This record gives sequence, C-alpha cells and structure tokens, in this order.
Amino acid sequence: MDEPEQVDSVEEYTKVESIFVRHRNALVLRAKFAPIYTDYYLHLMQHGIRHSQELDEMLKDSLAAITLHCVARPWAETVAWTVNLRAPRVNIFVTGSSLEESVTGRLFTEDVREPDRNFFYSQVTAKQWAEPRLSTLEVEGRDPLRWVEQYYAQSEQRPARMFRHDDELFTLVTAQPDCDEEWLAGLDADAAERIQETEETTLLETRRFHFNCGCDLGRILPVLGSWRERMDELFEDADVITVQCPRCAAKYRVTRDML
Repeated sequence: MDEPEQVDSVEEYTKVESIFVRHRNALVLRAKFAPIYTDYYLHLMQHGIRHSQELDEMLKDSLAAITLHCVARPWAETVAWTVNLRAPRVNIFVTGSSLEESVTGRLFTEDVREPDRNFFYSQVTAKQWAEPRLSTLEVEGRDPLRWVEQYYAQSEQRPARMFRHDDELFTLVTAQPDCDEEWLAGLDADAAERIQETEETTLLETRRFHFNCGCDLGRILPVLGSWRERMDELFEDADVITVQCPRCAAKYRVTRDML
C-alpha cells in the first residue's frame, strides 16, 4: 500500500497576520518567529556555522523585520536588504519572498569594507519590472528594528514602528494614508502588543514563511563556470575546495571534476 504523500504542516511555518487598524489607518504585521528561528539554527548546525551572540541576535532580528516587511508589500516582490556596519565590521544580508514563502540570510565577517558610517541597502525586484528598485540610506545605532523605522521614514516616505515582545513575537506597525501619526508615534511595545484589544481591527490576510534558501550544488556550480580555464588558480594545491552560498552561507564541497 502506498504511503500517503507528506504535506508540510502549518506549524512548520511562521504565520504572519496582516491587520488593519480602523480609525487609526495603520497596518499591523505580527508573527511569532519560533519556526523560522528553529530552521535557522538547524541550518547553522548542518553547515558548521557559528556566530557571536551579538551578531546572531542582529541577524535574527533582521530576518524577522524583512519577513514582516514582505507581508506589508505586494505578493510579487522579492526584497533584499544589506546593512554594512562600521563596528562591528560586518555585512548583514537578508532576503524574503512571499511567492516562495521563504526568508533567508547570512553574515559576512571577512574582507568587509569598513565604512565611515553605517549604510542600509535595499533592493526590490518583481517580474514585471525591467530593473530592480534600489535605495541606500545611512542608519544609526545597532538595533535592526530601529534601522527598519529609519528605512520607512526615508525610503518608504511614511512612518513605521517595530517592536519585539516575549516568546519571539514581533510587531511592525506601518502608516497608511490619513494615519493617526500621533497615535503611531506614541506606541510602546505593550501598547503595540495589545492593539487588537484596544482598537477596532480587521484581519486582512495571513501569509506564511519558513527559513529556506533553495540553494544546492546545481545552482552553485554554474557560478564557478568562469574558472574552468583557470582551475589551478581556483584550487591551488587542493583537490577539494569549499564554496559558500552568497545568500545563506551553506557550505558545498567542490572537486575539479565537478567543473
């Protein structure tokens, strides 16, 4: 007897609720990130990746932020953020797509250019666009949630507030046309968590995300195609080299005969 086809359970995904706040004209994006963080740590273990606690928290917060932001945006967009920090000298990269129901990211800690300020780079792509939409801004501080608020103010041209709560719950509140901006500016973490208790709200939609890059050797090897005529430079005296995925830092062993 054939075994039933395995179907991903909803619990394997982080469910993001999109909630409209009536009379305040604001959009609330909210999710618990335990499923994404579980997959993220399994990924680190699988590929032998270790981060300092500070950088680990920065990357996790950035994964939460871009996930909520993706749900605030149209389905067809793919969003990628890179933050180039002066101290600690690191590039934090995260990307997400509602169509693929995925978010991924990594840290770059080697050969990172040291800027004189901290910079936030955003790239948004969609199939119907001829070119990606790019924006760059200077950000202050070391908290990814505050970077998101600065990004909204400068690049989205509207205010937003982001909060972390207990149990890996995060909330992003973004202004819509005719938003009560005084109310939005006055929110704190407790008030943001209780919006559905204190305000008239409507659940607009629910999207789901999991931590997944989708990379494999089949995608990595074509990138190395230009080295076929210079394999001695690539491999030097080694028979096997390790190549990292630029999106998630997954490690792949590559031999000369693979190229």
